[in-house]
Amino acid sequence: MSTETSARPARGAGSDFARLSKLVAADGLMERRPGYYVARISAVVAFYAGCWAAFVLVGASWWTLAVAAALAVAYGQVALVAHDIAHRQVFRRRRASEVSGRIAGNAGIGMGYGWWQDKHTRHHANPNHEELDPDLVPDLLVWTRAQAHAATGLPRLIGRAQAFLFFPLLTFEGYNLHVAGVRSLANRSLRSRFLEGVLLIGHFAAYLTALFLVLPPGMAIAFLAVHQGLFGVYLGSIFAPNHKGMPTLTGEDRPDFLRRQVLTSRDIRGGRFTDIALGGLNYQIEHHLFPSMPSPNLRKAQVVVRRYCEELGVAYMETGFVDSYRQTLGSLHRAGAPLRAARTAS
Repeated sequence: MSTETSARPARGAGSDFARLSKLVAADGLMERRPGYYVARISAVVAFYAGCWAAFVLVGASWWTLAVAAALAVAYGQVALVAHDIAHRQVFRRRRASEVSGRIAGNAGIGMGYGWWQDKHTRHHANPNHEELDPDLVPDLLVWTRAQAHAATGLPRLIGRAQAFLFFPLLTFEGYNLHVAGVRSLANRSLRSRFLEGVLLIGHFAAYLTALFLVLPPGMAIAFLAVHQGLFGVYLGSIFAPNHKGMPTLTGEDRPDFLRRQVLTSRDIRGGRFTDIALGGLNYQIEHHLFPSMPSPNLRKAQVVVRRYCEELGVAYMETGFVDSYRQTLGSLHRAGAPLRAARTAS
């Protein structure tokens, strides 16, 4: 592990997690919350539909950019619902999860649900592992010094100042999500590939038709830029603080399940507004330990998990939202140091 921790050696493969699981189950925290999800999904659908209704009502006015900002939040909330669906927090059966996930992801926001689910599953299995976590691939940014030393092309160019470029780059994350979903359609192993393609293309066609039908071309392009840019920033604000800047794993460095999840994740302090804005992912440690736990139960689970980690001597990271970004950006800046040194030397 690339960063030192205060964890004690595991007392048996999986044994620590098994005991924690019993504590959590005894408190009823793994039980379904259908009433919560009916209310939450209804609210998100109403917000999403309301934004599109406002788009039509406001029409060809520059106030439409305010609607674009609101719709970016709506898209982010739909993505969070799709996330919970993918983890079987909402529906117990796989088919119900896949159908509703594709409606929310592919049709709702233009995200390839099958591609994202596969990528996210691999992330959960090996969080912050340099070779196994797809979220740690240096496709644009370098996350460790080792990646910086090996970087070529754009990562080598951007990596020198990546901490300063991080937020501007997030404005492209929405576009990246769309492109990755479309590219995944070429993968013959993708489940329901034809259906995913129809829903994705249908979303893009309806989206662009609405923009250029209601707005003049220049205003339509401005709406698209603001909406997709802020959508990307919102997504990044949800996911980036969870693991970036936390210890990374390499090679055969694989602690037991509990430590692998806890030591590579951080929780974000906050109240109910934070829970809503981040969709419960501010309890990232608890979510990684119990992915199928309904998100409203994560706050209660945090008390159990944190106390249990203290008893084991396992480092448990919880910080404020702003400080989480200080840690994230600081880690990015340190990771890019070899690239800055190489440029100075040359």
